[in-house]
Order: sequence, then C-alpha cells, then structure tokens
Amino acid sequence: MVGFNPMMEALEQDKLLAAVNLIHMALDSDKKFTNETRKILVDLGTRLTSMAKITVPEDEQNGEDEELSDIKEQISSIQEKIMNWEGDESMIWDSDPEEAREYLKTVDEARRLSESLESLNLTKDDNALLRNVNALLQTSMARIEEEFRHILVHNRQNFEPEHFSFRSCEDDGLDENSVLSFGDDSIDESVQRDSISRGAEVFIMDLVNPMVIPDLKSISNLMFDSNYGRECSQAFISVRKDALDDCLFILEIEKLSIEDVMKMEWVSLNSKIRRWTRAIKIFVRIYLASEKFLCEQVFGQGESVSSVSFSESSKASVLQLLNFAEAIAIGPHQPEKLLRILDMYEVLSDLMPDIEGLYSDENGSYIRTEWQDVLTRVGDCVKATFIEFENKVGTNTSNTAFPGGGNHHLTRYVMNYIKTLTDFSDELNACLKDHRVGDDNDSSSSPDTSPGHEDDSNNGNSSSSPMALHFRSLMSILECNLEEKSKLYKDEALGHLFMMNNINYMAEKVKSSELRNVLGDDWIRKRNWKFQQYAMSYERATWSSILNLLREDSLHHSGSGSSNSTSKTVLRERLQAFYTAFEDIYKNQTGWSIPNTQLRDDLRISMSLKVIQAYRTFVGRHANTISEKYIKYTADDLENHILDLFEGTPKSLQSFHRR
Repeated sequence: MVGFNPMMEALEQDKLLAAVNLIHMALDSDKKFTNETRKILVDLGTRLTSMAKITVPEDEQNGEDEELSDIKEQISSIQEKIMNWEGDESMIWDSDPEEAREYLKTVDEARRLSESLESLNLTKDDNALLRNVNALLQTSMARIEEEFRHILVHNRQNFEPEHFSFRSCEDDGLDENSVLSFGDDSIDESVQRDSISRGAEVFIMDLVNPMVIPDLKSISNLMFDSNYGRECSQAFISVRKDALDDCLFILEIEKLSIEDVMKMEWVSLNSKIRRWTRAIKIFVRIYLASEKFLCEQVFGQGESVSSVSFSESSKASVLQLLNFAEAIAIGPHQPEKLLRILDMYEVLSDLMPDIEGLYSDENGSYIRTEWQDVLTRVGDCVKATFIEFENKVGTNTSNTAFPGGGNHHLTRYVMNYIKTLTDFSDELNACLKDHRVGDDNDSSSSPDTSPGHEDDSNNGNSSSSPMALHFRSLMSILECNLEEKSKLYKDEALGHLFMMNNINYMAEKVKSSELRNVLGDDWIRKRNWKFQQYAMSYERATWSSILNLLREDSLHHSGSGSSNSTSKTVLRERLQAFYTAFEDIYKNQTGWSIPNTQLRDDLRISMSLKVIQAYRTFVGRHANTISEKYIKYTADDLENHILDLFEGTPKSLQSFHRR
C-alpha cells in the first residue's frame, strides 16, 4: 500500500485548480460555445471544483489553527456560489437587483479572504489556498467586467441635439463665383453669420440611466479594491468611446481625412463647416460636460482615475473635430471661406475656457495643447485669407467700363463683406494684431489724401485697432481700383459719375453700420467731400460747354452786315446748338445710373438750378429777337426732361417737337 504523500497531493490539487481556472476563463472569453458545450463545461467545472475543495489530511487537522480552518470553509462556500452564477448565461444585473448585490457581496468576501491569506504566514503547502482564492477572484472580475460593460451599453440615454437651443444661420449668400468675380448682386444685403453664444451656460444631461449609477459605482469600487482598476477603467473607456463616436454621428460629423477635406467643392465644404460649428458647441458644452460628470459619478469626483477615464474616452472624438478645423486651416486661402473660418476661430476661442475647465489637470494637457495649436493655426488662416482678400480687391481688373456708371459689383461686395466682418471684431483684431499694414495706405498718392484733410490713421478719434487699420488700407485699395476702372469710360463725365456713385455708396454703408465705429466720422466726412468733388467734376464736364452757349458775353462779336440780322442769326444758332447738346445729354444720360435716390435728386436739382435759370434768362432777354417758332422747349419742358436723367434706361428727345 502506497503511503500518503503530501507533496503529490498538493501537486494534484494545483493541477485541478489550474484546470478550473482555464475553464472559467474560456467560458468568459469565448462567446462561440453552444449552449450544450457550455453546460458540459460548467458541469465539469463544478465537478472539478468539488474535487478540488480544500481538504487537509486527517493527521494534520488537529495541528491547524482555527483561523485557517474558518478561511477554508469560507472559500468552499464562495467557490460553490460563484460556480453556480458562472453556470447561468443571463446577466446578473438584468435578472434580480438583490441577487446582483449578493453577488458583489460574495466577490467582496473573496477579496477580503485573499487579503487575509496574504497577511498570514502560510506554509508552502497552504499557498494553494491563496491561489484558489485568487483564481476565484480573477474569474469573478472577468464576469463583473462583462456585467459593467453590459450595464453601460444597455442603459445609454438617447441623445437628441435638436432639443438644445444652439441656433445656426441661414445661407449667407456668399458663393465661390460671387467672390471670385465680385459680381453677384445677391450678396448685397444677405450676409449673415452663425449665432455664437459667448459664455454659454453648460448643460448636464444623463448619458446613462441614473438608476444604474449606484451599481456602476459599486462595481468600479470593488474592481479597484481588488486591484482590477485598470480593467474597469479600460472597459469604461472602450464603451464610452463608442458612445462619443455615436454622438458625433448623430451630430452629422463625418470622419474625414485632410485629403478628403482638401478635395471638397466649396458648396459642400461650406455646409460641413456650418454643421461643424454647431456640433462642436453642443459636443463640448453639453456632451463632454455630461461625460465628465458621468466619469465622476462612477469613479469619484476629483479622483485621478476619473480624469484619466474622461480624457482617454473623449480624446479620439475631440481630435476628430480638431482635425477638420486643421484641414480647413491648411487649405487654400480663398476669400469666400473667410466668414466660415472666422466662425470656426470664434467657436474654438469661445470654447477654450470650457476645454481648460474640462481638462484641467495633467491628464488633459494633451487635449488642451492640441486645441490651442489648432486655434492658432485657424487664426493664421484668418490672417492669410484676409490678406488674400485685400490682394484680390487690388488685382480685380476689367477690360470694359461698368455699364451706366452705377455702383460696381466690386464696391458692393467689398462693403457688404467688411460690414459682416465687424461682427468678428475681437477675432479679427486677435488674428491681425501681428501683421503690419502696408505703407501705401499713408502715401500722398493714396485716395485717402485730399487737400485740407488729414489722414484718418492720424486722427486720435479714429480706432487704431488692427482691424481698423486693415479696413482703411482695404478702402484705399478699393478706391485705387475704382479710379482705374473709371478711366475705362470714353466719356469723362461718366467716369466722374461712376466715382461719385461708388464713393457715396461706400460712405453710406459706413455711416449706417458698425463700420462707422471702426473707420470713424472723419473717414465719412472725407468721402462725403470726395463724392461731392466728383459730382462737381461731372457737372463741369457735362454742362459747362452747353451753358457757355447761353452766356451773353459770348454773343457779341465783330462781323459784316447788319448788327440786328447778325444777332438774330447768332441767337438762332446758339439756341439750336443748345437744343442739340441737351438732346444728346438726354439720350446718353437717361441711360446712366445713380442708384442712390437722394443723390440722384440732389444732382438733378443742382443741374436744374443752373440750366433752367440760364435758359430762362437767355430766352427772356431775347424774346423780341427770337421768333417763337424757334423755341423748341419751354423751361418747364427742360426741367421735366432733366428729371428723366440717371434712371438707367436710354431715351431720346429727337422726335419731340413742341406744338
């Protein structure tokens, strides 16, 4: 008969425990087992567990201390309970809350037993006790981790961003063609921008059903107490990363590479930027704030594990949003993008304090740094795009004169464009502060310099902000461009009328908008003086020669024959020449345009006062000399005809004859 061998007995027990442990791990990890296979494995595991129950040779029972004996009994009880739960395929937390609490209590007992055993001076043979408990604990932790994931996934709350009051604007009316050609009338008054709520209140929503938060917290506490905190945190991070991805999907944010963004047409890209601007506000101020709150509920407020879990779970989603902004920043600096890029810069800047608050410790330093870097790059893009806009205004050339001499598309576009830019004063000042305005703005050849008027940039009452300096420079560039365009007119008078219209349009736009505070009243007064000078130049070019025909001092000249007959002939010739010149002016200048009603009326009144008075004086003085049949128009006729001028539709008086 072979005698009892303690060494062999311990070795056999170790083998059995190892087998049980492998079966438990297989059941937890391999989801492809059939129900029949699982049942066989569970039965086998139960049998092996029963065989591996802690036994001690009879001859050693008497020498074992009472504490170790109690521990062995507890281990046997815990083994039986845990193996029973392992044989159940359903989720414990889905079946019975009381059973779930009992399960946690049992696993916590195993944890305490493990700690107790580690504190004892176990013999080499008794180390099997500790290994057995740790195997049970490992099996339980795998089950608990699975339950933890299940609770997080199946108790997610619906996220409905349409319930939040972040407003986005309608189409701003700027498209690629209008910018590149500076010729789309639709931009005139339709430029709008997204509403950015500065200092917006943070909204906290329940991302997970509040009823399960105590269970999640209990599980996380137990796993951390059992030295399985890393597994718990990773499980949380994995589930919540998927939830954050789903949030971006709901907000219609696609995963796009930089190459994808660079290849997009502007119409599509414009729409995506608007969607991004709205989404990032909701994501940061609602979803991320709620995500951090959830982390603190599960892992404890102020705990480092909460901070790590939040940073790791949200990092990929935040970087996805930032990557889109970076792709826009490194793309072509096209002027049509400026308003949208400013939207992006503004929202990134406004959300920076939120990001600093959410990621306040070293765990969030990477995200804080990335956010600031992208904000800087978008700011550089704003600056480069504005400079490109200035260049496009300066280099916009025309081969033909603008029909009718009215407000040029370039003038309308630029003025409405910068009028919209005043909504981004803080952002533009921040982006342009390190860029020096060209010296041409202060040169004596600039349109900003006129006799008796000091330069606006030297006026202490005018804004000296970076934006104001750049806007003045842009206005100078625009005026220089308009001067070149005015030279395309064959009729000098029409060139003056063109400049009068456009300078007046610029002045009125500034006067009636926030641009007044940027460019200043001195700038407006100077432009008022300028367009009045152009109006006077127009009158001289158009009416000086025709009014000379009615001057008395030009009628007297030496000649042969009767003075009376000579006087009659000269008078008739002068009057006929006047009518012919007036009809030519009427034919041409009814087709010319003065869009500003007040300016049009003022110029008509000014001309009427001069022309009608001169005509009445001439006809009245020579009424006895000139026969009535040579009087083609009365003064009232002429005055009515002057009221037809500048309507933009050519008319003719050649068929008209007074009866």
